[in-house]
Amino acid sequence: MPADPSAIPAGQPALAAALPRFKIALPVAALAAMFGIIFWIRPAILSYFGIGLLLDLAMPAVFASMAQMCVIAINDIDLGIGPFISLTSCIAATLLVRAPAAGLLALTAAIGAYALMGGLIHVRRLPSIVVTLGASFIWLGCALLLLPSPGGGAPSLIAGFVNLSPPLVPLPILVLAGAALLGHLLLMRTARGAVLRGIGGNAKAVEQAGWSLARGRMLLYGIAGACGVIAGLLLDGINTSGDATVGAQYTLTSIAAVIVGGGEFVGGDVSPVGTVTGTLIMLLTGSVLSFVNISTSWQLSVEGGILIVVLGLRALARTA
Repeated sequence: MPADPSAIPAGQPALAAALPRFKIALPVAALAAMFGIIFWIRPAILSYFGIGLLLDLAMPAVFASMAQMCVIAINDIDLGIGPFISLTSCIAATLLVRAPAAGLLALTAAIGAYALMGGLIHVRRLPSIVVTLGASFIWLGCALLLLPSPGGGAPSLIAGFVNLSPPLVPLPILVLAGAALLGHLLLMRTARGAVLRGIGGNAKAVEQAGWSLARGRMLLYGIAGACGVIAGLLLDGINTSGDATVGAQYTLTSIAAVIVGGGEFVGGDVSPVGTVTGTLIMLLTGSVLSFVNISTSWQLSVEGGILIVVLGLRALARTA
């Protein structure tokens, strides 16, 4: 029997409607505060060159977070994205430099392997956290076979791209804005995007509507793999070399970025714009600590604290 409307607190519908805006406003406010602190302590960074240098590593980081967002959208978690990025960076530093055709084939196969991993998780009903963790050792092993020690080079096309100096706006800002806009349009503004997010929100309804859950999961995992490849290529271009462990930090920070940016572990509730914002928050934490003369060894602790505070504030907003 439906609940008596008079028993529902008068402000509850308004709070429920305001929660999505709150989840976006909170990280935006935090990011603005971080930029304010950085520009106040180091005014010289407020320049074309300073901002470009500050956000250089945000380009691969945001694509790592986008990859994680695609997986979290269907209530999965990817513990292998970091080693996968390392593998693609090693492929770029070796095969793509010496034999471009073989390198492109290897990168295509890597994306296909990611999509097949999503299919395996669905068909065999395996926990994603176990499968992706197991896959992380495969990615790491392949990376070490390709590049046992840091080295190699960067394809001229990729190196040239990361060194571009567009007029007026630094390249990292254009890349971040483009990733946020494209992700928002494809995932939040298209019918197929709504279906893919629906797999995480109500898989049974999506299946009853005639959509294949297996294909949807494979598509999202494939997109995640493509984002991981882009992250690895950008990382290779920035570092001008490959390393089998260079992407290790992206596994946990990408999860934190999605959640801090307004995403949820269940329900298909993710936000590309929020994910970009969360990525910047995670990335700038170390810079803020450095500028206020606090050892960056505290960075992981502070990032964990940020995540706990964000989740706590959301819980308070829900129960208010």
